[in-house]
Amino acid sequence: MVYTRKDVSTLTRSERRRFVNALLELKRRGEYDEFVRTHIEYYTSDGETGLRAAHMTPSFLPWHRMLLLDLERALRRVDESVTVPYWDWTRNRTPTALPWTEDLLGGTGRRSDRQVMSGPFAYRNGKWTIKVGVTDTDYLTRDLGRARDPITLPRPDDVEAVLDDPVYDKAPWNSTSTKGFRNKLEGWGSGQGPTSWHTHNRVHRWVGGHMVGGASVNDPVFWMHHAFIDLLWTRWQRRHPGAHYLPAKPLARGDAQRGRVVARHEKMPPWDVTPNEVEDHSRIYRYA
Repeated sequence: MVYTRKDVSTLTRSERRRFVNALLELKRRGEYDEFVRTHIEYYTSDGETGLRAAHMTPSFLPWHRMLLLDLERALRRVDESVTVPYWDWTRNRTPTALPWTEDLLGGTGRRSDRQVMSGPFAYRNGKWTIKVGVTDTDYLTRDLGRARDPITLPRPDDVEAVLDDPVYDKAPWNSTSTKGFRNKLEGWGSGQGPTSWHTHNRVHRWVGGHMVGGASVNDPVFWMHHAFIDLLWTRWQRRHPGAHYLPAKPLARGDAQRGRVVARHEKMPPWDVTPNEVEDHSRIYRYA
């Protein structure tokens, strides 16, 4: 049966509560931390050797689609009514808007150490301790909007410019690709600092705290953010019918990226699936 992912701003109080409770139960069972471990393990950058499956690579979108599906299946084993809502950051753009409410994700971190003090995922409530990360911090951190050096979230016209590119991805298939939908959405730009953060990457930076880096899954907003990224991929597909994941075939011998990116019909670790097999989600879920 096809289920529906909703805009977080349309959730009822009951739907918010069920979503939060399911996340807390996965955390209690130790299942949630496995998702954090997976994301850290596959957070491979251009400068490292070996296959890039999750970031700075064409498989950025199908890889995160699979991670979302795995999390969603785990949530639905706890409560079959739960799906992952998406956060449309082009519309809900302030630190006091949804999803930053007391009954959902809580708010920003306090000034001294960025520790989240409100909402169900605050460390002081005893149900959300950071156990897997790249630092020793055991409490969730955020810095919504970067108070000391403010940045803004992407706007609707930024998204439109991304969706207009008719080609999925182009060489060199990494963070330096200047053309192609994938990197325009993933958001790696030239230069340093805020001017180099676009779209997906800019949202991670806007949230701050744990959302910056490989351990970003520790913040439950990760899933809402990536559900919206997944929705944008769906919108791109509808806008450009017939356009598909690229590269279509493994790269030629002598190409510096050969063996470093997943082609359309190659298996995408850690799953036994190809990007081609997850391009169409219509038999699993839809977006409201």
